Amino acid sequence: MLDVSDDVRAEIGDEEADRLLGGDNAPGQYDCTSCRTPGDTEREPTSTVLFVGEETAVLAFAHATCIPSQVVPVSEEQLQGAVRSITGEGGEQVGVRTEVPLQAELGVTSGLVMVGGEIQPALVVEPLAPIARPGTGGSEDVFLELLTEQGFAPVGSIDRVPAPSPGWSVLLVMGKLHAILQSQAGAAPTAWWQAHQAMQVADEWRAAVNKTQRVLVFAAPVGTIGAQPREDLLREALDRAAAAGRLVGASMPLAGT
Repeated sequence: MLDVSDDVRAEIGDEEADRLLGGDNAPGQYDCTSCRTPGDTEREPTSTVLFVGEETAVLAFAHATCIPSQVVPVSEEQLQGAVRSITGEGGEQVGVRTEVPLQAELGVTSGLVMVGGEIQPALVVEPLAPIARPGTGGSEDVFLELLTEQGFAPVGSIDRVPAPSPGWSVLLVMGKLHAILQSQAGAAPTAWWQAHQAMQVADEWRAAVNKTQRVLVFAAPVGTIGAQPREDLLREALDRAAAAGRLVGASMPLAGT
């Protein structure tokens, strides 16, 4: 009852994929890399999830009802830090290499935000310096303009959940935030933002994510939100940014949890 997607098969090769599907290398029982509860490849549909770094990769398993079989790019540092825990719970390290593009320096803050009378898990993205349009060499900050072109929408009020943006998702692995992923035209997702080190999130935030199965991602230009020590202050900063027309947002599904 194992699913190996075409993207995963392309990375691990037909021989390894066929061995998995034939049951030779399937783990039997495993801990789902998404919901962290037990699974059984012989009793329930199971997805193969390949976490790929620059030099190595880890093949993990998840309930098919949690996430589909997919390839998830992560940094080599993140991958090596997770190898012990993943391989100890039904993962398999395989020799695969891929390239991960360099990203602009972005600050990401997690918090709970009240939207429409319900608590919602949110991420707030703010660059550490002005973002110019790639290839122009200019100094004009076009961060919000670039995000709008990629599916984010202007946020005039925090009273409504932002619309989904196709191709975007949030990657949580082992309960920690690893990346914001983006895919285009059916291609495998790549890390638009990637944590230098897997980011710990509060238990309450993770519980809210498990309930909603989505994350609200808000973005503002450099210097708009700042580092807020409390969630009420973060909400106030978001409200000010929205009122000033300096906030965009999108709701994103999970690529893991």
